[in-house]
Amino acid sequence: MQSFDALLREAELAHGHLCAGQILGVRMAMLGCERLGVDDPRGEDRKRLVTFIEIDRCATDAVGVVTGCRLGKRAIKFRDWGKMAATFVDLTSPLAPQGDTPVFKALRIAALESSKQRARELFPHIENKNEQQMLAYRELLNEDLFHEEWVAVPIHPREMPGYKSSRITCGACGEGINYDREYVRDDKILCQGCAFPESRYYRPLSELKATTHGEAGAETSPQPAFEHR
Repeated sequence: MQSFDALLREAELAHGHLCAGQILGVRMAMLGCERLGVDDPRGEDRKRLVTFIEIDRCATDAVGVVTGCRLGKRAIKFRDWGKMAATFVDLTSPLAPQGDTPVFKALRIAALESSKQRARELFPHIENKNEQQMLAYRELLNEDLFHEEWVAVPIHPREMPGYKSSRITCGACGEGINYDREYVRDDKILCQGCAFPESRYYRPLSELKATTHGEAGAETSPQPAFEHR
C-alpha cells in the first residue's frame, strides 16, 4: 500500500480540497485494510473488499480512494446513518451462511467523538477547528481516533459485485429495471417508483397542483415518505 501522505494527496485531488474528514477517512481505510491483511486494495486485492459507508461526507471520498471501492463497481454500499463509520468486508473470509445469503467477516471502524476533545487539548492555540483537527488526526494513535469491532456482514448474492441479472421492463413507466429490483402488484411487474409512488425522491412537475401565491411562497421542496425495507 502507498504511504499515508501519498494516499492523502490522492484523496485531496479526488475530493477537491484537504480537510479533517479526508485525513480521518484515509486513516480509517488504511487501518481497515491493515487489519484485514489487504496489502494492495487497488491492485492484486482489488476484488477482496466491499465497504459499507455510514455517512455522505468528505471521509467517504477518502475511503473510496484508499480501498479502490466504487459505487459503480458495487463495492461501496451506502447506509445513511449519519455516522462517521465504515465497515470493511473481506470477501475471502466467509462465515456460516444465513440460508442462501453468504456472510463474511468484516471490521467496523467508527470515529470516536472524544477525538475532537483530544484535538483541542493537543492544539489549544489553534482557533480554527478544522486546522486543529487536521493536525491532531495526523498524530493521534489509532486507539485515540477509532473504535474497532469485528462483525459479521450478510451480503445477498444480488448485492455482490459482478452480479448479473435479467433486465426487466416496468409495466407502468416502461423503464428498464436491473438487479432484481422489480415488484409485482396486481399481476403487473413494476419498478419501485411505480409500485410505491410515495417512495420516489422526485415528483413529476405534471403532477404538481396549482397553488395560490401565498401557498407557493410557503412551499418547500416535497419530502417523499420512504419505505424502509
